[in-house]
This record gives sequence, structure tokens and C-alpha cells, in this order.
Amino acid sequence: MGMMFSLLNETRASADGRGEKKIRVHLRLSASQLILILFLTSCASINDWLAVSTPIPRTETPPPTSTRVWFPPSATPTPQVLPTKEPTPEMRPGVGGEFLADDFSDPLNWEIAASDEASSSINGNRLTLAAQSRVYMTSLRRDTLLDDYYAEITAQPGLCKNEDSYGLLVRASGGSYYRFALACDGTARAERVNNSMRLTLQKPLPSGDVPPGAPGEVRIGVWAVGAEMRLFLNGRFQFSIHDPSFPIGAIGVFVRSAGDTPVVVSFSNLVVQGVNYIFPTATP
Repeated sequence: MGMMFSLLNETRASADGRGEKKIRVHLRLSASQLILILFLTSCASINDWLAVSTPIPRTETPPPTSTRVWFPPSATPTPQVLPTKEPTPEMRPGVGGEFLADDFSDPLNWEIAASDEASSSINGNRLTLAAQSRVYMTSLRRDTLLDDYYAEITAQPGLCKNEDSYGLLVRASGGSYYRFALACDGTARAERVNNSMRLTLQKPLPSGDVPPGAPGEVRIGVWAVGAEMRLFLNGRFQFSIHDPSFPIGAIGVFVRSAGDTPVVVSFSNLVVQGVNYIFPTATP
């Protein structure tokens, strides 16, 4: 049913006698049209309320993207000043000119021997000592008595392992001498031998200059002045010992097998220099 409008003209007399014309509007609606109008009116009111009540989120402008610095500048470090150590004292003072050089070309200069258990021989400018299992072998230079000196000799172990040892004999006289021994386990020691009685003067010390077995090569040096003797390997100081028992004697070499296998070591290029040095007097 459609909406119907009707206009009524009414004329009333006013107080002043004039006629007043009024127009009345009559609206006739159906029930369904009334419900639709109410619904639309309600939706409009709700939309207006939401528009007022619901806050609109504020859109923030994102910050500008920063440029990545791959190698940022850093403060220049202040150089560290390291303390300067005192100079290492000279461990071979007073060493003078060379007075003995042996190239091992003359077998008569050394004790030469051979047996089933051990041997010493000179060949190709080398003195070679060999010893069977648990055998000790020495060779001394003949007619050479030395007191104060610095001596160096090259040793080349050809067959040597574990606690097998070799080295230099100092101030030897018969069965008495000082023995500077290098072991094939990489240690060095010093002993005093007096007619088969052995006294340890320096216990075994590890050294990077001692060849760990064979083959290998090392330059052995001994500085001997008075009662003090110092061991050098490849020119580097190792340790010192102090013992006044033997002031003079010959120089020699040795090998010793400590296990079940033989030991073979060659020696060459012996040089002996004189030493003129007096130890400073201790201040009381």
C-alpha cells in the first residue's frame, strides 16, 4: 500500500475578523512502511554514534630508514708501552781465541776400540761410538789436559731412543770426570763420576735443543772456569753446575744404551777456545 497524502484547507476566523487559512497534512502509512522508516532512522543514529564514539587510529609516519655503516669509525688505540727487560748477562765471558781444532781426520788423537758389545772408530771426519743394549762406551782425546776453556762439538745421533744418552766428558782423568749428558727423551743433565761412583749435579731438564731421538744434530758447548761449568746447546745457555773436585783433565765423548736396543752417535768438528776470566769478588 503506498503512502497517501491529503491536504485540507481550513479557514478560521481570527480575532480581528480576518480569515486564517491553515493547511493540514495528513499522512497515512502502512505498518511495514513504518517499520522500515524506524529501522533506517535507527541505523542512521547508530552510524552517527559510532562515528562520534569510535576513535580513529592515528596513522604514524614511519621513521626514515637509516643507512647501514659497514665499517664504523673507531677510536685510535693508544700504543701500549711495554717494559724493557734488562740485557741478558754474558754467560760465556772471557772466551778468547781458538787454540785447538780437531776435524777427526787422525785416528791417533782418540781412543779407538772395538768389541762385540761396543766400538769407537773414525771415518769420514767423524768419531762414531756404538754400544749394544745396556752398554756404556767412552772415548777420550789423547794428550790433552785442559783446565779453563770453552769447547764445542757437534753430535749426530743415528740410533737412539727413550733414555739412551750421549754427550761430552770434561776434565777426565782415568775413571773420574764430569759428564754432560743428552738423553733421547729430550732432556739434559750433568753428573760427576768418580771411579764408577755417580753423583747427579743437575737433574734432567727438558730442552728444545736436545734432539728427540734419531736422526738429529746438536752443537754441545761447555764453558769451564774454575769450579763452575756451564752447558750450552746450539749456542743457548742451559744450566750451570759448581763442583771443585776435578780442576784439570782430558776432554772426551760417550754413549750409553739404557734399554734393549743399541745406540749409535757420531761426533765431529771439535773446537776449543781459551778463557781468561776471573769471577768478581762477592760484596759482603
